[in-house]
Amino acid sequence: MYKSYYPKAAEINPQWVVIDAAGLTLGRITSQIAALLLGKNKPTFTPGVAMGDYVVVINAAHITVTGDRMNDKVYNHHSGYPGGLKTVSLRDQLKNRPDRVIRAAVWGMLPHNIMGRHIIKRLKIYGGAEHPHSAQVNAKA
Repeated sequence: MYKSYYPKAAEINPQWVVIDAAGLTLGRITSQIAALLLGKNKPTFTPGVAMGDYVVVINAAHITVTGDRMNDKVYNHHSGYPGGLKTVSLRDQLKNRPDRVIRAAVWGMLPHNIMGRHIIKRLKIYGGAEHPHSAQVNAKA
């Protein structure tokens, strides 16, 4: 019989990864971000443990999409009241709140449970090139 490997808290070493999203496609970059957050790039990956890294995304306002998704893709939000549906196109969302575009795409790729809510907090997204995490960053993608 083989024993299953379960990482201890002291063995988990999260790194800080900076990703420049300028000119990259939304779906491709968010799938890489989700893999980094989950820790699937590490040889000690364990599904039920938050083994991933901290990810800092810069230039989120400059991502690209294929086709006519800038106009066709919409983000819906409902206030809970009758007639309270708000709809925003991808183009407007990138102009006003570019962090929400990447966060929504990454959240769809993470587990929707307590661990997923813990992991999504390790994602830091900024529309421009500046970010306040330069002291922590020690790796890049």
